[in-house]
Amino acid sequence: MPKRNTLDYLVITAKGIAMGAADAVPGVSGGTIAFITGIYEELIATLSGINLSLIKTLQKRGLVAFWKQLNGNFILALIVGIAVSFLSFMKIAKYLIETQAILIWSFFFGLIIASILYIGKQIKIWSFKILMAMLIGGLIAYFITTIPPLANNEHPFFLFLVGAIAICAMILPGISGSFILLILGAYKILSDAIHDFNIKTLFIFMSGALIGLLSFSKILKWLFKNYEDLTLAVLTGFIIGSLNEIWPWKQTITVFSKEKGMELFFNQISDLGTLSVFQKQSLDFSSLKIMVEKSISPYTYSEINHGIDSQLFLAIFLMILGFSVVFLLEKTAAKKTSNGH
Repeated sequence: MPKRNTLDYLVITAKGIAMGAADAVPGVSGGTIAFITGIYEELIATLSGINLSLIKTLQKRGLVAFWKQLNGNFILALIVGIAVSFLSFMKIAKYLIETQAILIWSFFFGLIIASILYIGKQIKIWSFKILMAMLIGGLIAYFITTIPPLANNEHPFFLFLVGAIAICAMILPGISGSFILLILGAYKILSDAIHDFNIKTLFIFMSGALIGLLSFSKILKWLFKNYEDLTLAVLTGFIIGSLNEIWPWKQTITVFSKEKGMELFFNQISDLGTLSVFQKQSLDFSSLKIMVEKSISPYTYSEINHGIDSQLFLAIFLMILGFSVVFLLEKTAAKKTSNGH
């Protein structure tokens, strides 16, 4: 591992902050940030190196040797940055999703479009097999976005499993761990747990994340080493298919009412067509939960919500802004590489 000074570790912490912020919202993945800031290979190597030999090193050679073999300074600096920003930005994201749904999803949509292009460009050799892998990934992801959230999504085992899966996404370049939480219907549960400091829920989720991290990092290292293009193709397809979930304009079909304890058609509750509009007007963000929704055009969105502004032009601007964030990060990284840094 390279020799580093205090400033180097502060830079790593800053990269961790960027990774945590990315994974707190369903947009750019922390893995992508690690990729374009030049720490991805070291991160995967460090995580996959966590095994029983570390215990033997600790017993026979002491704490200093153990910490060095672990690459402890690197992983600690990174985790501090990720944890601080993930917890902070998820609170901000929760507020924005509740109060400015169209605008925040538009920004995320632009981020994801740029991530698709970035990951797709990493594929070295295109072939029919690569295209089929991308197509299959896209179809699977689209199907997942059409599945209603599971009814038992607050069950401890489910939260443990979600933690394991989400952490895998966090270290994959191209897809956000929070995006996986969204697909599995657990994003709001975790953001509420952070907001309310629900230690039990957070502990279960983090336990799953730890197990997933130690397991998946080894699998990922093997996949990228032996099937890099195929892995990237499936990942790119998965992100493309997942765009349905992030589309800013939605019509709510059914909701789960906590008060009645059952699933209801949304038109039985309100003559509005979108839950977020209803919540914003009623200032009630907790009693109803979306079960089934579909993507619609901005015009239809306005029509089913009593002529409310679809915010189309501002949404397009934010999509372009979100796209530009990833584009500029990529260009900055490419410039550093060409300069030999």
